[in-house]
Amino acid sequence: MGRAKDLKPERLARRLLRWYDAHKRDLPWRETGDPYRIWVSEVMLQQTQVATVLAYYGPFLARFPDVERLARAREDDVLAAWSGLGFYRRARNLHRGARFVVDELGGRLPADLDGWLALPGVGRYTAGAVTSIAFGTRAPILDGNVGRVLSRLRGWREHPSESAARRRLWAEAEALLPESRVGDFNQSLMELGATVCRPKQPACERCPWRDACVAHASEEPQAFPRPRPSKAPPAVQRVALFLERPDGRWLMTRRPAEGLLGNMWELPSCEIEGGDSSQAAQRLARRWGTRRRLQPAGRAEHRFSHLEWRTVTFRVAVPASWTPARDGRWVRQADLSGLGLPTATRKTLRAARASGEPSAQ
Repeated sequence: MGRAKDLKPERLARRLLRWYDAHKRDLPWRETGDPYRIWVSEVMLQQTQVATVLAYYGPFLARFPDVERLARAREDDVLAAWSGLGFYRRARNLHRGARFVVDELGGRLPADLDGWLALPGVGRYTAGAVTSIAFGTRAPILDGNVGRVLSRLRGWREHPSESAARRRLWAEAEALLPESRVGDFNQSLMELGATVCRPKQPACERCPWRDACVAHASEEPQAFPRPRPSKAPPAVQRVALFLERPDGRWLMTRRPAEGLLGNMWELPSCEIEGGDSSQAAQRLARRWGTRRRLQPAGRAEHRFSHLEWRTVTFRVAVPASWTPARDGRWVRQADLSGLGLPTATRKTLRAARASGEPSAQ
Protein backbone atom coordinates (compact mmCIF):
# COMPACT_ATOMS: atom_id res chain seq x y z
CA MET A 1 0.00 0.00 0.00
CA GLY A 2 1.37 3.43 -0.99
CA ARG A 3 0.91 6.84 0.56
CA ALA A 4 -1.10 9.67 -0.99
CA LYS A 5 0.56 13.06 -1.45
CA ASP A 6 -0.88 15.96 0.51
CA LEU A 7 -1.37 18.51 -2.28
CA LYS A 8 -2.73 21.99 -1.67
CA PRO A 9 -6.20 22.82 -3.06
CA GLU A 10 -4.84 25.26 -5.65
CA ARG A 11 -2.50 22.61 -7.04
CA LEU A 12 -5.29 20.04 -7.19
CA ALA A 13 -7.48 22.56 -9.02
CA ARG A 14 -4.77 23.40 -11.58
CA ARG A 15 -4.21 19.72 -12.31
CA LEU A 16 -7.88 18.98 -12.71
CA LEU A 17 -8.50 21.97 -14.99
CA ARG A 18 -5.58 20.98 -17.24
CA TRP A 19 -7.00 17.48 -17.46
CA TYR A 20 -10.46 18.86 -18.22
CA ASP A 21 -9.18 21.11 -20.99
CA ALA A 22 -7.54 18.11 -22.65
CA HIS A 23 -10.21 15.45 -22.11
CA LYS A 24 -13.67 16.99 -21.64
CA ARG A 25 -16.47 15.64 -23.77
CA ASP A 26 -18.04 17.82 -26.44
CA LEU A 27 -21.52 18.42 -25.00
CA PRO A 28 -24.05 21.01 -26.23
CA TRP A 29 -24.66 22.63 -22.83
CA ARG A 30 -20.93 23.39 -22.61
CA GLU A 31 -21.20 25.58 -25.69
CA THR A 32 -23.40 28.21 -24.07
CA GLY A 33 -23.27 30.76 -21.30
CA ASP A 34 -27.07 31.17 -21.32
CA PRO A 35 -28.24 30.47 -17.75
CA TYR A 36 -31.62 29.19 -18.99
CA ARG A 37 -30.03 26.54 -21.20
CA ILE A 38 -27.57 25.59 -18.47
CA TRP A 39 -30.47 25.32 -16.02
CA VAL A 40 -32.36 22.98 -18.35
CA SER A 41 -29.29 20.78 -18.80
CA GLU A 42 -28.58 20.56 -15.07
CA VAL A 43 -32.16 19.57 -14.27
CA MET A 44 -32.15 16.94 -17.02
CA LEU A 45 -28.81 15.52 -15.89
CA GLN A 46 -29.97 14.85 -12.33
CA GLN A 47 -29.99 11.04 -11.89
CA THR A 48 -29.86 10.58 -15.68
CA GLN A 49 -27.06 9.46 -17.99
CA VAL A 50 -25.57 11.97 -20.43
CA ALA A 51 -26.39 9.72 -23.40
CA THR A 52 -30.07 9.82 -22.46
CA VAL A 53 -30.13 13.58 -21.93
CA LEU A 54 -28.54 14.20 -25.33
CA ALA A 55 -31.67 12.82 -27.00
CA TYR A 56 -33.94 15.26 -25.11
CA TYR A 57 -31.94 18.47 -24.63
CA GLY A 58 -32.06 19.80 -28.20
CA PRO A 59 -35.74 18.98 -28.88
CA PHE A 60 -36.81 20.44 -25.52
CA LEU A 61 -35.03 23.72 -26.22
CA ALA A 62 -36.44 23.82 -29.75
CA ARG A 63 -39.91 23.62 -28.22
CA PHE A 64 -39.19 25.96 -25.28
CA PRO A 65 -36.25 28.15 -26.39
CA ASP A 66 -36.42 30.62 -23.51
CA VAL A 67 -37.83 30.99 -20.02
CA GLU A 68 -40.81 33.00 -21.28
CA ARG A 69 -41.87 30.25 -23.69
CA LEU A 70 -41.50 27.59 -21.00
CA ALA A 71 -43.44 29.62 -18.46
CA ARG A 72 -46.39 30.15 -20.81
CA ALA A 73 -46.56 26.52 -21.92
CA ARG A 74 -49.24 24.13 -20.70
CA GLU A 75 -48.02 21.56 -18.21
CA ASP A 76 -49.23 18.84 -20.59
CA ASP A 77 -46.88 20.15 -23.27
CA VAL A 78 -43.93 20.29 -20.88
CA LEU A 79 -44.57 16.75 -19.67
CA ALA A 80 -44.99 15.54 -23.24
CA ALA A 81 -41.57 16.96 -24.15
CA TRP A 82 -40.14 15.24 -21.06
CA SER A 83 -41.87 11.91 -21.68
CA GLY A 84 -39.46 9.00 -21.35
CA LEU A 85 -36.81 11.00 -19.48
CA GLY A 86 -38.20 9.97 -16.10
CA PHE A 87 -38.28 11.66 -12.68
CA TYR A 88 -41.11 13.91 -13.86
CA ARG A 89 -41.05 16.03 -10.73
CA ARG A 90 -37.98 17.66 -12.31
CA ALA A 91 -40.05 18.82 -15.28
CA ARG A 92 -42.79 20.22 -13.05
CA ASN A 93 -40.26 22.05 -10.88
CA LEU A 94 -38.56 23.48 -13.96
CA HIS A 95 -41.94 24.67 -15.22
CA ARG A 96 -42.84 26.15 -11.82
CA GLY A 97 -39.48 27.89 -11.66
CA ALA A 98 -39.94 29.40 -15.12
CA ARG A 99 -43.38 30.71 -14.17
CA PHE A 100 -41.93 32.28 -11.02
CA VAL A 101 -39.22 34.00 -13.07
CA VAL A 102 -41.76 35.43 -15.51
CA ASP A 103 -44.48 36.33 -13.02
CA GLU A 104 -42.36 37.51 -10.09
CA LEU A 105 -39.02 38.55 -11.61
CA GLY A 106 -40.15 40.13 -14.84
CA GLY A 107 -38.66 37.34 -16.92
CA ARG A 108 -35.08 37.99 -15.76
CA LEU A 109 -33.20 34.98 -14.47
CA PRO A 110 -31.28 35.62 -11.22
CA ALA A 111 -27.55 36.26 -11.44
CA ASP A 112 -26.63 35.27 -7.89
CA LEU A 113 -26.84 32.17 -5.71
CA ASP A 114 -29.52 33.47 -3.34
CA GLY A 115 -31.72 34.45 -6.26
CA TRP A 116 -31.58 30.95 -7.69
CA LEU A 117 -32.21 29.35 -4.31
CA ALA A 118 -35.42 31.40 -4.11
CA LEU A 119 -36.83 29.73 -7.23
CA PRO A 120 -39.37 26.93 -6.63
CA GLY A 121 -37.78 23.51 -6.96
CA VAL A 122 -34.18 24.79 -7.11
CA GLY A 123 -31.81 23.38 -4.50
CA ARG A 124 -28.21 23.99 -3.54
CA TYR A 125 -26.73 21.78 -6.27
CA THR A 126 -28.68 23.32 -9.17
CA ALA A 127 -28.14 26.87 -7.90
CA GLY A 128 -24.42 26.28 -7.53
CA ALA A 129 -24.07 24.64 -10.92
CA VAL A 130 -25.95 27.33 -12.86
CA THR A 131 -24.38 30.32 -11.13
CA SER A 132 -20.83 28.97 -11.25
CA ILE A 133 -21.06 27.99 -14.93
CA ALA A 134 -23.06 30.98 -16.19
CA PHE A 135 -21.73 33.73 -13.91
CA GLY A 136 -18.49 32.43 -12.38
CA THR A 137 -19.90 32.49 -8.84
CA ARG A 138 -17.66 30.72 -6.30
CA ALA A 139 -20.33 28.18 -5.39
CA PRO A 140 -19.61 24.49 -4.82
CA ILE A 141 -21.64 21.58 -6.19
CA LEU A 142 -22.25 18.09 -4.90
CA ASP A 143 -23.89 15.31 -6.87
CA GLY A 144 -23.31 11.57 -6.99
CA ASN A 145 -20.20 11.82 -9.17
CA VAL A 146 -18.64 14.61 -7.13
CA GLY A 147 -19.39 12.86 -3.85
CA ARG A 148 -17.63 9.71 -5.06
CA VAL A 149 -14.59 11.62 -6.35
CA LEU A 150 -14.10 13.56 -3.12
CA SER A 151 -14.73 10.51 -0.91
CA ARG A 152 -12.00 8.62 -2.73
CA LEU A 153 -9.62 11.57 -2.80
CA ARG A 154 -9.83 11.96 0.99
CA GLY A 155 -10.36 8.28 1.85
CA TRP A 156 -13.81 8.75 3.38
CA ARG A 157 -15.77 5.52 3.59
CA GLU A 158 -19.17 6.86 4.67
CA HIS A 159 -21.76 6.85 1.90
CA PRO A 160 -22.44 10.41 0.63
CA SER A 161 -26.14 10.03 1.37
CA GLU A 162 -25.44 10.03 5.13
CA SER A 163 -26.08 13.46 6.61
CA ALA A 164 -22.69 13.84 8.32
CA ALA A 165 -20.90 12.70 5.17
CA ARG A 166 -22.84 15.19 3.03
CA ARG A 167 -21.91 18.09 5.30
CA ARG A 168 -18.24 17.12 5.11
CA LEU A 169 -18.38 16.70 1.33
CA TRP A 170 -20.03 20.09 0.80
CA ALA A 171 -17.31 21.69 2.91
CA GLU A 172 -14.60 19.88 0.92
CA ALA A 173 -16.16 20.87 -2.42
CA GLU A 174 -16.08 24.50 -1.29
CA ALA A 175 -12.53 24.29 0.06
CA LEU A 176 -11.22 23.03 -3.30
CA LEU A 177 -12.78 25.84 -5.37
CA PRO A 178 -10.21 27.89 -7.29
CA GLU A 179 -10.32 31.67 -7.47
CA SER A 180 -11.16 31.61 -11.18
CA ARG A 181 -12.75 29.22 -13.71
CA VAL A 182 -15.08 27.97 -10.99
CA GLY A 183 -17.68 26.79 -13.50
CA ASP A 184 -15.09 24.78 -15.40
CA PHE A 185 -13.78 23.35 -12.15
CA ASN A 186 -17.23 22.20 -11.08
CA GLN A 187 -17.80 20.64 -14.48
CA SER A 188 -14.40 18.98 -14.33
CA LEU A 189 -15.31 17.32 -11.02
CA MET A 190 -18.48 15.92 -12.58
CA GLU A 191 -16.56 14.87 -15.70
CA LEU A 192 -13.90 13.09 -13.68
CA GLY A 193 -16.56 11.12 -11.80
CA ALA A 194 -18.47 10.24 -14.95
CA THR A 195 -15.58 9.14 -17.14
CA VAL A 196 -12.64 8.15 -14.89
CA CYS A 197 -13.59 7.79 -11.21
CA ARG A 198 -16.45 5.47 -12.05
CA PRO A 199 -18.35 3.47 -9.41
CA LYS A 200 -16.90 0.23 -10.76
CA GLN A 201 -13.55 -0.27 -12.45
CA PRO A 202 -12.26 3.29 -12.01
CA ALA A 203 -9.58 4.22 -14.53
CA CYS A 204 -7.09 5.43 -11.94
CA GLU A 205 -4.23 5.41 -14.45
CA ARG A 206 -5.96 8.31 -16.26
CA CYS A 207 -6.75 10.34 -13.15
CA PRO A 208 -4.89 13.64 -12.62
CA TRP A 209 -5.29 13.19 -8.85
CA ARG A 210 -4.12 9.59 -8.53
CA ASP A 211 -0.96 10.37 -6.51
CA ALA A 212 -3.02 12.47 -4.08
CA CYS A 213 -5.89 9.99 -3.79
CA VAL A 214 -6.16 8.00 -0.56
CA ALA A 215 -8.43 5.41 -2.16
CA HIS A 216 -5.94 4.83 -4.99
CA ALA A 217 -3.09 4.48 -2.48
CA SER A 218 -5.12 1.83 -0.64
CA GLU A 219 -5.20 -0.25 -3.85
CA GLU A 220 -8.92 -0.75 -3.30
CA PRO A 221 -10.48 2.41 -4.76
CA GLN A 222 -13.85 0.74 -5.27
CA ALA A 223 -14.13 0.31 -1.50
CA PHE A 224 -14.58 4.09 -1.17
CA PRO A 225 -17.20 5.11 -0.34
CA ARG A 226 -19.09 2.17 1.11
CA PRO A 227 -22.11 1.20 -1.00
CA ARG A 228 -25.47 2.16 0.38
CA PRO A 229 -27.35 -0.88 1.68
CA SER A 230 -29.91 -1.82 -0.92
CA LYS A 231 -32.91 -4.07 -1.07
CA ALA A 232 -35.29 -5.00 -3.83
CA PRO A 233 -38.12 -2.45 -4.13
CA PRO A 234 -41.59 -3.73 -3.24
CA ALA A 235 -43.66 -5.03 -6.15
CA VAL A 236 -47.09 -3.47 -6.69
CA GLN A 237 -49.64 -5.55 -8.62
CA ARG A 238 -51.91 -3.60 -10.96
CA VAL A 239 -54.53 -4.11 -13.65
CA ALA A 240 -55.21 -1.83 -16.60
CA LEU A 241 -57.95 -1.62 -19.23
CA PHE A 242 -57.40 -1.05 -22.94
CA LEU A 243 -60.89 0.21 -23.81
CA GLU A 244 -61.04 0.45 -27.60
CA ARG A 245 -63.73 1.80 -29.93
CA PRO A 246 -64.38 0.56 -33.48
CA ASP A 247 -62.56 3.60 -34.90
CA GLY A 248 -59.33 2.42 -33.28
CA ARG A 249 -59.23 5.05 -30.56
CA TRP A 250 -58.67 3.96 -26.97
CA LEU A 251 -59.39 5.59 -23.65
CA MET A 252 -56.76 7.20 -21.46
CA THR A 253 -57.11 9.05 -18.20
CA ARG A 254 -55.01 11.46 -16.18
CA ARG A 255 -53.42 10.42 -12.88
CA PRO A 256 -54.12 12.51 -9.75
CA ALA A 257 -52.16 15.77 -9.58
CA GLU A 258 -50.38 14.76 -6.38
CA GLY A 259 -48.20 11.71 -5.94
CA LEU A 260 -46.32 9.42 -8.29
CA LEU A 261 -46.51 10.51 -11.96
CA GLY A 262 -48.92 13.29 -11.03
CA ASN A 263 -51.07 14.65 -13.89
CA MET A 264 -49.57 12.25 -16.40
CA TRP A 265 -51.60 9.97 -18.63
CA GLU A 266 -52.25 6.24 -18.35
CA LEU A 267 -54.78 3.57 -19.23
CA PRO A 268 -57.61 3.21 -16.67
CA SER A 269 -55.79 1.31 -13.93
CA CYS A 270 -55.78 0.39 -10.28
CA GLU A 271 -53.64 -1.41 -7.77
CA ILE A 272 -54.70 -4.78 -6.42
CA GLU A 273 -53.69 -6.70 -3.33
CA GLY A 274 -53.49 -10.36 -4.24
CA GLY A 275 -56.48 -12.16 -5.64
CA ASP A 276 -57.41 -12.82 -9.23
CA SER A 277 -56.39 -10.10 -11.69
CA SER A 278 -59.33 -10.83 -14.02
CA GLN A 279 -61.83 -10.28 -11.19
CA ALA A 280 -60.07 -7.04 -10.24
CA ALA A 281 -60.21 -5.95 -13.89
CA GLN A 282 -63.95 -6.71 -14.03
CA ARG A 283 -64.53 -4.55 -10.98
CA LEU A 284 -62.45 -1.78 -12.53
CA ALA A 285 -64.43 -2.06 -15.79
CA ARG A 286 -67.71 -1.70 -13.90
CA ARG A 287 -66.39 1.47 -12.24
CA TRP A 288 -65.73 2.82 -15.72
CA GLY A 289 -69.25 1.89 -16.81
CA THR A 290 -68.96 -1.32 -18.81
CA ARG A 291 -69.66 -5.00 -18.27
CA ARG A 292 -68.44 -6.11 -21.67
CA ARG A 293 -66.16 -9.10 -21.98
CA LEU A 294 -62.50 -8.64 -21.07
CA GLN A 295 -59.73 -10.31 -23.03
CA PRO A 296 -56.42 -10.91 -21.26
CA ALA A 297 -53.70 -8.92 -23.02
CA GLY A 298 -50.06 -8.34 -22.17
CA ARG A 299 -48.10 -7.87 -19.00
CA ALA A 300 -45.70 -5.02 -18.33
CA GLU A 301 -43.18 -4.34 -15.59
CA HIS A 302 -41.60 -1.03 -14.70
CA ARG A 303 -39.19 -0.27 -11.86
CA PHE A 304 -39.07 3.11 -10.19
CA SER A 305 -36.39 4.01 -7.68
CA HIS A 306 -38.56 2.91 -4.77
CA LEU A 307 -41.04 0.35 -6.13
CA GLU A 308 -41.88 -1.84 -9.09
CA TRP A 309 -45.17 -1.92 -11.01
CA ARG A 310 -46.37 -5.23 -12.41
CA THR A 311 -49.36 -4.54 -14.62
CA VAL A 312 -51.72 -7.01 -16.28
CA THR A 313 -53.75 -5.44 -19.09
CA PHE A 314 -57.17 -6.48 -20.41
CA ARG A 315 -58.61 -5.39 -23.75
CA VAL A 316 -62.24 -4.38 -23.96
CA ALA A 317 -64.09 -3.66 -27.22
CA VAL A 318 -66.72 -0.97 -26.66
CA PRO A 319 -69.25 0.42 -29.15
CA ALA A 320 -68.87 3.86 -30.68
CA SER A 321 -71.83 5.10 -28.65
CA TRP A 322 -70.37 4.08 -25.28
CA THR A 323 -69.63 6.85 -22.80
CA PRO A 324 -67.27 6.17 -19.88
CA ALA A 325 -68.49 6.81 -16.34
CA ARG A 326 -65.30 8.70 -15.49
CA ASP A 327 -63.23 11.45 -17.11
CA GLY A 328 -61.01 10.26 -19.90
CA ARG A 329 -59.78 11.09 -23.35
CA TRP A 330 -60.09 9.05 -26.54
CA VAL A 331 -56.75 8.97 -28.35
CA ARG A 332 -54.98 7.33 -31.22
CA GLN A 333 -51.31 6.88 -32.02
CA ALA A 334 -50.90 10.33 -33.56
CA ASP A 335 -52.11 11.97 -30.33
CA LEU A 336 -49.48 10.45 -28.05
CA SER A 337 -46.76 12.99 -28.85
CA GLY A 338 -48.91 15.68 -27.25
CA LEU A 339 -49.44 13.82 -23.99
CA GLY A 340 -47.25 13.43 -20.96
CA LEU A 341 -46.72 9.68 -21.13
CA PRO A 342 -44.38 8.11 -18.56
CA THR A 343 -42.32 5.11 -19.57
CA ALA A 344 -44.53 2.88 -17.41
CA THR A 345 -47.56 3.84 -19.53
CA ARG A 346 -45.66 3.30 -22.76
CA LYS A 347 -44.73 -0.22 -21.65
CA THR A 348 -48.33 -1.01 -20.72
CA LEU A 349 -49.59 0.33 -24.04
CA ARG A 350 -47.07 -1.72 -26.01
CA ALA A 351 -48.09 -4.86 -24.16
CA ALA A 352 -51.80 -4.20 -24.74
CA ARG A 353 -51.52 -3.31 -28.42
CA ALA A 354 -49.24 -6.25 -29.14
CA SER A 355 -51.97 -8.62 -27.98
CA GLY A 356 -54.05 -8.24 -31.14
CA GLU A 357 -57.45 -6.80 -31.94
CA PRO A 358 -60.33 -7.42 -29.55
CA SER A 359 -63.10 -9.52 -30.97
CA ALA A 360 -66.36 -7.75 -31.77
CA GLN A 361 -69.12 -8.10 -29.21
